[in-house]
Amino acid sequence: MENEERPKSFIRTFIDEDLAAGQYTHVMTRFPPEPNGYLHIGHAKSICLNFGLARDYKGRCNMRFDDTNPVKEDVEYVDSILNDVRWLGFNWEDRLYYASDYFEKLYECAEKLIVSSDAYVCDLSPEEVKAYRGTLTEPGRPSPYRDRSVEENLDLFRRMRAGEFEEGQKLLRAKIDMNSPNLNMRDPALYRVKKVTHHRTGQKWVIYPMYDYAQCLSDGIEGVTHSICTLEFEDHRPLYDWVLEKLNWPSPRPRQIEFARLNLEYTMMSKRKLLQLVKENFVSGWDDPRLPTLAALRRRGLTPSSIRLFCERIGVAKKDSWIEIDWLEKAVRDDLNPKVKRILAVLDPIKVVIENFPQEVVEIVEAPYYPDEPQKFGFRDLKLTREIYIERSDFEINPPKGFFRLAPDREVRLRWSKYIHCHEVITDSTGQVTELRCTYSDEPRGLGQKSGKNGKKPAIIHWVSAAHNVRAKVRLYDRLFKTPRPTGDLQNELNEFSLIERQSAVLEESMAKIEAGQRFQFERLGYFIADRDYTDSERVFNRIVSLKDTWAKIRDKVSD
Repeated sequence: MENEERPKSFIRTFIDEDLAAGQYTHVMTRFPPEPNGYLHIGHAKSICLNFGLARDYKGRCNMRFDDTNPVKEDVEYVDSILNDVRWLGFNWEDRLYYASDYFEKLYECAEKLIVSSDAYVCDLSPEEVKAYRGTLTEPGRPSPYRDRSVEENLDLFRRMRAGEFEEGQKLLRAKIDMNSPNLNMRDPALYRVKKVTHHRTGQKWVIYPMYDYAQCLSDGIEGVTHSICTLEFEDHRPLYDWVLEKLNWPSPRPRQIEFARLNLEYTMMSKRKLLQLVKENFVSGWDDPRLPTLAALRRRGLTPSSIRLFCERIGVAKKDSWIEIDWLEKAVRDDLNPKVKRILAVLDPIKVVIENFPQEVVEIVEAPYYPDEPQKFGFRDLKLTREIYIERSDFEINPPKGFFRLAPDREVRLRWSKYIHCHEVITDSTGQVTELRCTYSDEPRGLGQKSGKNGKKPAIIHWVSAAHNVRAKVRLYDRLFKTPRPTGDLQNELNEFSLIERQSAVLEESMAKIEAGQRFQFERLGYFIADRDYTDSERVFNRIVSLKDTWAKIRDKVSD
């Protein structure tokens, strides 16, 4: 899609102004994740934004790992991130880079800053550095090592690289302004000692650049024109520009632009909290379908196009805000609606015996897979028999006001088929309904309370033949947190109904031969996917998203 066809945002306005002024002749963006965890849907917003801008302006977007902290990094995360970006539908072509590709160049730039008296080696401990920095209302104090000579600083920095000092003993700091109102400009750290093995460079390096220092130089080395990042880096932008200015970086230099990160209700985007959820077994792993990680959303059954649609709809803003999760759920429904077949499934079955239906008869009911456009996916045969299953939530012994489905001395219509009237309820010793006795008719008989909108027609419910069906296990996923804006109190904020398993679901017979990854709409219940581990002997389905209020009804039923 051409740029002018896209919704206008402040970022596009800035880019248009830069191009019109001749500041840049093309657009180059980048997506620079840290390989210290799995990507989540917040990262998807950044991926779609950076790759989307490059696409729309006929530019390029680099894929670059900010691998400057080997303590938390792992090849597992690198592989998962690359897989996620590909899955979302984006291609970096031959432009896969790592900050570690530039370690030698970054080191050379650090020596230049020392030579120009813009950086020095500091012996303060991390605690002392923090104490000397001051506060928002109190100025900082200069380090006692701030005025070391260029020669001494070069010697110490080279010895840092040679491994002569332990972690915490030495720090290379920028010499800026300890009285700056911006704490990030009060002689920030540029390099620290880290004697750990790097997943790409091994033990070659024992000093590693800080994020702010590595990021601006990596952008400059790659020729990035617009460095798009989230709002927490807005106060870091003066340092970004300072480093490039002090190094006399050639023009055009990259321009940093900040946007609001994604805060999605009923989820958490904190890598620390996500790691805690996994490590403390609140969830089954990084791809547990209740998590907001892309691996989890993929397993749950969301499509790449639904996530891209969601990101496009919410747009980009300059101010932090919370996005209602309904936006994501609606994007998923809108994406899946025209793409999947409709089938009948009963997740919590009650047996119904239709007493006036002959025992030996099997009535074939031809039903379209996509009722709005019957020719789209064609038709399949449903088999109506004397014994069928209906959903437990579609029956009430003592129906409350507003309940229009089956009850004693009431009738409903079976989807695509006949009308049934309930005249007997069989329960076990605990009062649990085990079987319903009904009779059928081809036309409504007006027995009992009329149901449906305006009370004109009996309600329609779904059903599955008791003799011709497919058994399956169905996982009903809901929001992981029960509070819209969780604070991280995992013990009290987690939703105890975030996963309900139906072990004895029955599906229509046409589902006998399907494959893992296929998606369907179970009529009246939601959109579902055959889990990645699906087999003919172990049929497992995950609910992708409910059909509006269906989940609340099932959850309330379980909690009774």
